[in-house]
Amino acid sequence: MKGLVIKNTGSWYTVLTDEGQTIESKIKGNFRLKGIRSTNPVAVGDRVVIITNQEGTAFITEIEERRNYIIRKSPNLSKQSHIIAANVDQAALIITVNYPETSTTFIDRFLASAEAYRVPVILIFNKTDLLNADERHYQEMMITLYESIGYPCLSVSAATGEGIDSLLPMLEGKITVFSGNSGVGKSTLLNKLVPGINLRTSEISDAHNMGMHTTTFSEMIPLTSHPSSLTPNSKSLTSHLSPLTSNNTTWLIDTPGIKGFGTFDMEPEEICGYFKEIFRFSKDCRFRNCTHTHEPGCAVRKAIEDHYIAESRYRSYLSMLEDKDESKYREAF
Repeated sequence: MKGLVIKNTGSWYTVLTDEGQTIESKIKGNFRLKGIRSTNPVAVGDRVVIITNQEGTAFITEIEERRNYIIRKSPNLSKQSHIIAANVDQAALIITVNYPETSTTFIDRFLASAEAYRVPVILIFNKTDLLNADERHYQEMMITLYESIGYPCLSVSAATGEGIDSLLPMLEGKITVFSGNSGVGKSTLLNKLVPGINLRTSEISDAHNMGMHTTTFSEMIPLTSHPSSLTPNSKSLTSHLSPLTSNNTTWLIDTPGIKGFGTFDMEPEEICGYFKEIFRFSKDCRFRNCTHTHEPGCAVRKAIEDHYIAESRYRSYLSMLEDKDESKYREAF
């Protein structure tokens, strides 16, 4: 039996079969012996093969080939990865200029990783209703920067509903993974997009202006679900998926907030290619293997001096070059 992994709680996986059933599943015992060096060898969005048992649950015996995924270095196990979601059409990175502040380094690392695995990204700037004049100006400058590079940007307020009508058409017919720092309002935004799902939310820490984790697992939410079918206290759509099949076209993936984004499985010479504007100028460098750090005739550093490349983007590029070279596990995925 085949299906789609729509929820991952760490030990159990909810699989929505092609026939419309939801079955709680576990990884078969020898599955971990296949050399998948990841904290979650099965990810939300995976197409899998399952074998049911007499208890009404199932074992996952096979993962179908992934067309892409969003991945980062595991924060606890530096030589392992963590797959945020698989087989997605796009990622929506939720950004807040303040309450809490999303750093440009975090944004750029996420974008570079998405480029590496061929995942388009939308940048959604949330909590615009809380910004003062200076903060709004800074947000406008960030939007101008990233739109000039080629990333669609949208300014929204999940609290007031501002910009939601503009966001919906960007999601229709696609599988979109929502990601971002803790506290940026992912769950609040999803609650606004799919009324009635009642995902847990919390306030940010006043002392440190940092978000606190409220989403503790990844889950796929069908945008086509009808709010009236949900119970008032429901915190998950898992029990309401019987009319759906794994072929539904519009899904939103809720993921736990993350504090940092360690890139995984990138060679230093590849990194330039994941920064669109740096790669464009690198073609004019004197040396083909230019690292854009010290070489003479470097077109990238000249473009920075001439303000064609933002210094913040170049600093993010340098920070990724400085990442320690860990053992590579490309073949495991």
